[in-house]
This record gives sequence, structure tokens and C-alpha cells, in this order.
Amino acid sequence: MLNTLLITATDTEAGKTVLTTALAAYWRKYYPQRRWGIMKPIQSGVGDRELYQKLFSLEQSAEEITPLYFQAPLAPPIAAAKENRQVDLAVVWQTLSGLQKRHDFLLVEALGGLGSPVTEELTIADLAGQWRLPTVLVVPVRLGAIAQAVANVALARQSRVNLKGIVLNCIQPRSDAEIADWTPPDLIQSLTNTPVLGCLPYLDNPTDLDKLAQIASDLDLEILDTF
Repeated sequence: MLNTLLITATDTEAGKTVLTTALAAYWRKYYPQRRWGIMKPIQSGVGDRELYQKLFSLEQSAEEITPLYFQAPLAPPIAAAKENRQVDLAVVWQTLSGLQKRHDFLLVEALGGLGSPVTEELTIADLAGQWRLPTVLVVPVRLGAIAQAVANVALARQSRVNLKGIVLNCIQPRSDAEIADWTPPDLIQSLTNTPVLGCLPYLDNPTDLDKLAQIASDLDLEILDTF
């Protein structure tokens, strides 16, 4: 059984935070006796760490949620350079290892997309592969999503990422016809040989924990083997 899940995406603003929050809300509602945590290993600018602290009573310090924090909302190597700092992945690894030992489940939300740079030499895909993190790829529902899914799965395979599945996400209100035409699950699964776990609907209020738990329960979570 997995106890760590990396959530990445095809790009920024694709829906990583929505999926991470939905899975956390699901665990909070249906597995209250289990110890679970959330990690955003690297954050540039205000955002996800603050949201998770607001929504959940996490038994984690701010530094345990986000070991590396940079002020500028830019790619980490660029944000770090502006502060005359280095992207110290040893700190991230030590924090991750400590949280894994303390929790039954740990959600790790990546920054940017699978191809986003972490350092001047490494991408999120490289890190996921080297650290052997079971991974879910979020693909936004829009024209061109099939090509994005195919390209990102190819990148994941190149980096030897343990890709468990794909989750589609409506970043804007979408009709059933648009979802079927732009992100047909059967075609995406056929082209990528990767299971599509479901589709997250557009949410007017992405902080409604009951609604988030409900949409997470509609996903094919058995494939993740975390519950």
C-alpha cells in the first residue's frame, strides 16, 4: 500500500491544488483515525501552503509543509537566484522522509508542471523518478489536452516515474460534450496506456471541504492503492 502520492500536472494552474485539497478532504472525512499530511516541497510566492494551513488542522509546522520558500512567484532556480540562495534539495528530502515516517498518508503537491525546473539540472519528472514517488498527473480539460497528456506521460516514462494515473480537471465550467470531445478518457488511456481516474468538475468554491470530499470519492481511488 502506498503512503505517499505526488500530484503533478501538465502545466501551472492545471488543478494540482484542487486535487490535493480534494484528497485531503476525503481522508479527513472518511479516515479521521488515520494520520495524514500535506507537503508542498518548494513554493515561490504566497499560495498553497497558506491555503492548506487555513483549511486543515495539520500537525505540521510551516517549514514541514514547505521546506523551501522563495518570495518571487517564479521557477525555483530563478527565484532562488534573486535571493542569492540555492535550491537545497537535501532539506526537502529530509523533511519528506520525516513526514513519511509520521503519517499513514502523505500528499505531496509539486510545483508547476511535470517538466518544470526544480534546479538548473532537474525537473519535477527527474525528482519524481529519482525519489521513486508514486505520481498522479492532472490534465486540464481544454482543447489540446490530449496532446499534453501524451507528451507528459512520455516525459514521465523517460524519467522512470511511477505514474499511477491521470485525473482530468475542469479549470472552467465545461459541458459533458466538451469533456467528451476534448478529453475522451478511452482515447487518452489508449494513447498513454495510463488509467484515467476520473474528472473533477469546475468548482465555484474550491474550499468547500464537503464538496471536495464528495468529488474525490467519485474518482477511481482503488487504483492508487492508498485506502
